[in-house]
Amino acid sequence: MLNSKTNRWVLYFSAGVLLGLFLFAILRDSSDPITLDQTTKLIEKGLVKRAVLADEKVYIFTDEGSYRIPTVLVDKHMFSKVPVETGSGNGAVQILMVLTLLLIVGGVVYKFSVKDEKSQENTPSTSSLPSSLSEPISPSHSDITFKDVGGITDVKEELEEIIDFLRSPKKYKNFGAKMPRGVLLVGPPGVGKTMIAKAVAGEADVPFYYQSGASFVQIYVGMGAKRVRELFVQAKRNAPSIIFIDEIDAVGRARGASRNDEREATLNQLLTEMDGFEDSSGVVVVAATNKIEVLDSALLRSGRFDRRIFVDIPTLDEREAILDKYFAQMIHEVDIKEVAKMTVGFNGASLATLVNEAALEALRQNRHNISMNEVLAVKDKVIFGKKKVKSYSEDEKQLQALYQAAKALSAYWFEVQFEKFTMINDGLKPYDVDLVTKHKLLSYIKVMLSGMAICEIHYGEHSTNVADDLKEAKKIVNLILDNYGMGEQIIPSSKDSAYLLNKLYAETKEFLGGMQPQIAALQSELITKEQINKEQIKKVMDEVL
Repeated sequence: MLNSKTNRWVLYFSAGVLLGLFLFAILRDSSDPITLDQTTKLIEKGLVKRAVLADEKVYIFTDEGSYRIPTVLVDKHMFSKVPVETGSGNGAVQILMVLTLLLIVGGVVYKFSVKDEKSQENTPSTSSLPSSLSEPISPSHSDITFKDVGGITDVKEELEEIIDFLRSPKKYKNFGAKMPRGVLLVGPPGVGKTMIAKAVAGEADVPFYYQSGASFVQIYVGMGAKRVRELFVQAKRNAPSIIFIDEIDAVGRARGASRNDEREATLNQLLTEMDGFEDSSGVVVVAATNKIEVLDSALLRSGRFDRRIFVDIPTLDEREAILDKYFAQMIHEVDIKEVAKMTVGFNGASLATLVNEAALEALRQNRHNISMNEVLAVKDKVIFGKKKVKSYSEDEKQLQALYQAAKALSAYWFEVQFEKFTMINDGLKPYDVDLVTKHKLLSYIKVMLSGMAICEIHYGEHSTNVADDLKEAKKIVNLILDNYGMGEQIIPSSKDSAYLLNKLYAETKEFLGGMQPQIAALQSELITKEQINKEQIKKVMDEVL
């Protein structure tokens, strides 16, 4: 079946060539040339049945064939006893044959043309497909390096090995070492995950293939899987290379009740390409998501996205580095350290918006540079405008630091595993492991209740930032009583959960009441550095005690 304009034009061309050959065969002069003596002998023997007088030639027809002789060589009286006609020598029959052939060829071409158009109406053409599927996949070369990205020191260290592998893959191959096939960047929106991936490609100087997770999920069955295959084929041809899939949760969600055959087919193809069944040597897949909890477990297993890098909201020093990059492109008289201090909770995108809005405000005021006045004037606009971000006033900063300091101290004291505490996030290790004791679960609950307890001790009331922690504490209490039978009775009563929660809260409050100097020191440390780890807590504890 013809299914494209190209095929139609090939058909037309072939029909034209065929028609030309037929016309040449029909219209060409097939008579044999003869001399005047030969013509005279044919006439004298009575072999000539008829003659046709043309402008330049005379055609003589016998039972054995046809002959031609130039008109200037013959005398018209020679054919006095022969029927003579005037014409071209080919006759009306040939003309009729040509017309008939033209009609037949034209009819065939028309039939196939109509058939082709009807088939295209029922088949999605390339032009009707989304641009993400109709356009060829081609790599780009990133001109962004780590020098252009501020505030990602920890991330840089984790990615240096990947960059070295992309630069010198033979070194690792000769040693027998294999690099991670996939790197998953996890973090909230606006922290610069896409820019980090581009910086890796720029540092390694390798081709960079960018695709959005949503571009793989289409209404046309099989098109998403086809796109994945094409992506990996191109990346392998240009290896070493980087494939970056932004918002991978759009295609990598866990397979289950919400069945979507097209999305599952696309996910299966992605799993196959990343697995050992396909040779993807030299291709590193970098993906980004802010919803790691919804990803299919098959994506996260070893051999696929086996290296995970968490990109968090920038700390004070990181915000200063980011602002320094943005303000370097502006004429300003701004104290960058002061701006960094007043932008607690801002992500990289919000900081970029802040600098840009400050520049626009300076232009509106007919100023030639950016001052602190412009930054202060647009700060609230960035916080409460269309690009709303979480930020704190000075009083809120004091409260949040106190809240987090109490949690950090409890985690350190009760030996709950954590990496670090920041002004916003906890670095607590998950409690829902395969095997855990009641003592550890109760300690985890005390950490969740510490913020609430210190606020009541210090302010005489609770604050709204307790919502998530209280919800988590209630969840663990219900698991202890209902799932694990760790209450005073194996089958708990309706009052047991409230009793256990209130008992743990009272114990936590009593513990923190005797630790207020240490908590105040940790609060000050958090306000200054916006993060604390175990070593810093130990140092504060040793100094205060």
